[in-house]
Amino acid sequence: MTVPTARGTRRALTALAAALPVALSALLAPAPACAQGAAPQTVLNASYDVMRDFYKDLNPAFLKSWQQRGGGPLTINMSHGGSTRQARAVVDGLEADVITMNQSTDIDLLASRGALVPKDWSARLPNQSVPFTSATVFIVRQGNPKGIKDWSDLVRQGVQVVIPNPKTSGNGRYTYVNAWTFAKRQPGGDDARAREFVTALFRNVPVLDGGGRGATTTFMQRGIGDVLVTFENEAEMIAREFGRGGFEVVYPSLSVLVEPPVAVVDKVVDKRGTRKVAEAYLQFLYSPEGQEIAAQNFLRPRDPQVLARYAKQFPKISLFTVDEALGGWSEVQKVHFDDGGVFDRIYVPGAK
Repeated sequence: MTVPTARGTRRALTALAAALPVALSALLAPAPACAQGAAPQTVLNASYDVMRDFYKDLNPAFLKSWQQRGGGPLTINMSHGGSTRQARAVVDGLEADVITMNQSTDIDLLASRGALVPKDWSARLPNQSVPFTSATVFIVRQGNPKGIKDWSDLVRQGVQVVIPNPKTSGNGRYTYVNAWTFAKRQPGGDDARAREFVTALFRNVPVLDGGGRGATTTFMQRGIGDVLVTFENEAEMIAREFGRGGFEVVYPSLSVLVEPPVAVVDKVVDKRGTRKVAEAYLQFLYSPEGQEIAAQNFLRPRDPQVLARYAKQFPKISLFTVDEALGGWSEVQKVHFDDGGVFDRIYVPGAK
């Protein structure tokens, strides 16, 4: 018998406590086959920080669709946090029925630690279980007083850059990979030059927040930094929350293709009897309605017809994938972000 460690228990309880205040609950009338007064089934979606607004829109639409197809009473709960922190919480015991992360290594963690999902989890849904994509953008102060236009501007002296911690946040890792690849693609670029560039970038980071939403709070509410590096869809959410008058969006010359994957957590759904609804929930992301909601939240839909309708809000940008630039997320994780990796060696808090 395996006894949970105190540390693991604390992680799981902390993540579960975080889920409760942000729960989106909708109790639907039972289908004819359901007994009157039956307790609603519940599912928990463990997701990353900057997807709060998307799932606020998507969950009611799914619940309506679920009811129309004869589904029973259902409550959807949400848990948000830094992508890697969320994955670790599930490994440590948070019973999430589905996990919706922003990079594949976070779901791979569930396969390698506890076999919560199969190793081929990404093959179960279209596009390697990535229902939509995004890009990386810069959020700058109104008027762009520091004249920030591209990655090279982020390493200038006197520029403060707000980035979430790459050790706990997929958002931070995407930024790191962007900067590394940009530097390698410059004339004379190689791994040594890329390392120097990324070292200079993180020397300009005044604080590393645990996740993307924390970084947004630091930049927008605390007024720290000249530029926030984040996902394209988060820029629109900032505009909705804070108004459009206090910042501008800058598209750099190069962006990694952000590919946020999703998966059913097999051990949890089989234990709780929620596989059918959990699978339907993720399949709904690929439906025309789900793709429409994604586009409305400035996520780039996979459905070409939906993408065509929203083409004006998605500027064309030079995109690359992690696979083609650095050999895939597993390799990036091992070389750059595992304990003792490149990031641990180049980032020194407070260094100038």
